[in-house]
Amino acid sequence: MRESPPSSSDEKPALPVASDQEATLNGRLEALLRAERNDAALRVENLCRLTGGASRETWSFDAVHADEARLGLILRRNLPGTGNPGGMAWEAAALRAAAEAGVPEPALLLHSDDSRVLGTPFLIMEKIDGETIARRILREPEYQRVRGTLAYQCGEILARIHSIGREHIQGLAEPDPLADCAAALGALDEPRPVLELGLRWLRVNPPPGKRRRTVVHGDFRNGNLIVAPDGIRAVLDWEVVHWGDPAEDLGWLCVKAWRFGAPAPVGGFGSYEQLLAGYAAGGGAAVDMTAVRWWETLGTLRWGLGCIGMARRHLSGAVRSVELAAIGRRACEQEWDLLKLIGGS
Repeated sequence: MRESPPSSSDEKPALPVASDQEATLNGRLEALLRAERNDAALRVENLCRLTGGASRETWSFDAVHADEARLGLILRRNLPGTGNPGGMAWEAAALRAAAEAGVPEPALLLHSDDSRVLGTPFLIMEKIDGETIARRILREPEYQRVRGTLAYQCGEILARIHSIGREHIQGLAEPDPLADCAAALGALDEPRPVLELGLRWLRVNPPPGKRRRTVVHGDFRNGNLIVAPDGIRAVLDWEVVHWGDPAEDLGWLCVKAWRFGAPAPVGGFGSYEQLLAGYAAGGGAAVDMTAVRWWETLGTLRWGLGCIGMARRHLSGAVRSVELAAIGRRACEQEWDLLKLIGGS
């Protein structure tokens, strides 16, 4: 769970990078792409690390061929010591399956879980023009016209994601998010009474009806979408894709943290009604609004736990990061949001 996720956009500001790290990566990328493209003269230019991402690095660069043809590319790779074994192959399969289902996705160039190639497992995909920074999407004039359509578009896209057959993404986990939250909460060495109250409320008030099972993106939200003035151009960040209740994706998109200060309940840009109308238009099955709100509540609890976990990674020295520390400070905001959600039920 991340506040500012990796993306295929080149609009994010760059982070300063140690020259030796950049030179080493530049050389490795050139060797890899020369072999992949069968072009001994290919060179890598404009290599630049982008901001965002608590578990992945994101780099922008150009691959320049011998004939000077230039291709903008994005590299995503795990931070050292993070990520699941085989995770990149899993994410690559999800990207391909999503594209075949009509989900807008960047073209995947290559991937590997072999850390010997680029230091850690990685994906390389084509760069897509557009914006991922949620506050810009929600506030800048060039997105004013498209903002009113984004919730509907998200519904349509989620319906396509939920139509993907399980067989197209081998090895999908089927987690129990409520049990996972309970385990994470139990592992804390400090009392968090609001989170404990939220967990109890979720157990006592399960959503009605029989739950469907589909492919679930797991982190579909404002900030993980590439948006242009004409609409959504790509869905990013498939690293937690799994098999589960499709209402989870709908509820996660509505978590208040992903509204980035804007009032509209769906991503800060639309209404529940627009989201569900788009979902129905895209072929999604009928969804009970009570289920969406239940998953919104669980998502708020889960993000609160995520904020605490990120703070601890920084404070423990495991990963020294101002970004992790800043996200960690937001745990109390999630507790307040959680109280409002369960108190208004």
